Amino acid sequence: MAGTRTVRILLVGVGNLGRRFCRILAAKSPRLEARYGLRLSLVGAADSGGIAYAPGGLDPGLIAALKERGDSVRAYPGAGATGTALELVREAEADLVCEATPVNLAAGAEPGLSVIREALARGMHVVTPNKGPIVLAYRELVGLARERGVELRFDGTVAGGLPALYLGARDLRGAEIRRVEAVPNLVTGYILDLLADGLPWEEALGRARDEGALEADPSFDLDGWDAAAKLVIIVNHVLGYPATLGDVEREGIRGVDPGEVRRARARGGLFRLVARAELVDGGYRLAVRPEEIPPGHPLSHLGRKGMGVVYHTDIYGTISAAIREEDPVPSSATMLRDILDIYCGRSTSAP
Repeated sequence: MAGTRTVRILLVGVGNLGRRFCRILAAKSPRLEARYGLRLSLVGAADSGGIAYAPGGLDPGLIAALKERGDSVRAYPGAGATGTALELVREAEADLVCEATPVNLAAGAEPGLSVIREALARGMHVVTPNKGPIVLAYRELVGLARERGVELRFDGTVAGGLPALYLGARDLRGAEIRRVEAVPNLVTGYILDLLADGLPWEEALGRARDEGALEADPSFDLDGWDAAAKLVIIVNHVLGYPATLGDVEREGIRGVDPGEVRRARARGGLFRLVARAELVDGGYRLAVRPEEIPPGHPLSHLGRKGMGVVYHTDIYGTISAAIREEDPVPSSATMLRDILDIYCGRSTSAP
């Protein structure tokens, strides 16, 4: 179409989210060009085994296929090479970086944090579903993006594909948000529902692990760190309140009594790991803890693969949103949503 704009993209991290993002690019490219006048050209990719770079563009479907058969992007014909993600971002010519490396709070959110810093410093937009850099360096990264005149978007860092951050930060502008309640962690809800079904703890954990929902080291989810990290992002970005992980009163689900979970279901309630920010004396009290959600609450209808958020405001009432996320596709698609928001803004026109 006339006036088509090409956006050159570097993808750092080609795991569960990155390779699915490649599949989305391959499938959606014709519609994106026809509807939005955008040609999204993947010119570079990096994983732990190497890089691939082609100024004229890589085939995102081939990148996904390489990863699905267990290869590195370094095996890309004619474009693969040894090198690191940071080297690719420092040297390649691109407009935007999609950073999708694993969350690594214990190691300073690396390599994602350094990649994002470098991309912003070079004047490239960044989109990321990686909560680690945003939790540890929110104000630094937002300030760097503003200084360089580029965009930093991270809608996928909270509650998977649910636009929880867009809803709060953009659609509730002008309101005082007095309380936020969220169920932002999927796997703990799944485990709690298995307990409600009558499964013992170890069997519930084993099933979650077998289905790929629970990592080999489950502490990040089970001990509430993931939910706390997502709450910190909401509080900083939506509420404009400076908070760190140390400000969150945190209790995971390891100490939950399965009998209590089953009794909650018998009463029509739902047991979940709830993240909450409540306005108190001009500041916010932050907590993550397992609790029973009573019938009639906006979050009481979440299924075992569901996440949700509720915003209690002074002028817009109480607004809630939820998602059922059966696989990682919605989480990976948040990178596309962020890209379209950067280049197309908010459209109210009909499809």
